Amino acid sequence: MGMTHAYPTPDTPLKIGTRGSPLALAQAHETRRRLMAAFDLPEAAFEIVVIHTTGDDRALIDADRPLKEIGNKGLFTKEIEEAMLDGRIDIAVHSMKDMPTEQPEGLVLDCNLPREDTRDAFVSINYRSIRDLPKGAVVGTSSLRRKAQLLNRRPDLEVVEFRGNVQTRLKKLEDGVAEATFLAMAGLNRLGMDGVPKTAIPTEEMLNAVAQGAIGIERRADDLRVKEMLDAIHDAETGQRLAAERAFLGALDGSCETPIAALATLDGDTLTLRGEILRTDGSEAKSDQISGPVSDGPALGIKLAQELLSRAGDDFFDWK
Repeated sequence: MGMTHAYPTPDTPLKIGTRGSPLALAQAHETRRRLMAAFDLPEAAFEIVVIHTTGDDRALIDADRPLKEIGNKGLFTKEIEEAMLDGRIDIAVHSMKDMPTEQPEGLVLDCNLPREDTRDAFVSINYRSIRDLPKGAVVGTSSLRRKAQLLNRRPDLEVVEFRGNVQTRLKKLEDGVAEATFLAMAGLNRLGMDGVPKTAIPTEEMLNAVAQGAIGIERRADDLRVKEMLDAIHDAETGQRLAAERAFLGALDGSCETPIAALATLDGDTLTLRGEILRTDGSEAKSDQISGPVSDGPALGIKLAQELLSRAGDDFFDWK
């Protein structure tokens, strides 16, 4: 695979920016492995640069304040994007479900690695499923979507704010802070955490977050060498699915303050998008699906969003 630009070398490595959590590092390592394989480069031709973000601030996280009070958008991305615009890093590896639907001026997000399992995992030491939880049981989650979906199905449960990385959350379960929590199957798979007491929840029962399970790699718009490298590892099918899901999200609101779920699937050239919006207290949910040609993915996303909004009425979301 010939390149028109010089390859990175151990003397001039390509700098990969990432958050410092175990999952973020696993995603950065996967990106490096794929680039090494695509261009037959040594590991030393890449440097992983860990960047501390607002979302990683221990004091904020440990306070268990709802994320939306801290300011959701860009919570895990702003400092990384600034480092890229400053030239301190060349690419940034993100969990796509953390990414706002618009990129800052000068940056492009058009590379996705093959998508992992999109499902949520029900994680509990004593119970196997949401159904098995006793009346009034305490469940921990900081996700507005998961909270709304859970209360929609089980209004008798008590939901408490629950944050931190996978390891922190598991410790909270062991300490009895809650009987159960949710994690993304993709994260558990990427971390090789087979020992976690979990059950994958079918998407029919709990539809996943937009872009769940997908990794995105962001770059400077004018960096053609990097564009060429990322094109070689981009997974087109994942990109097509995310284009529909993210258009759905963008048309609804796109902030993380609204419980929104969506999943696009492909069958040949046909894309099917399922979407769900919920009141934050779970008292009401609207869901539907739409199908059409893959090339119409973003338009299908917008159309499905408009359809659900028209059914929801003005006071459906608790917008302040």
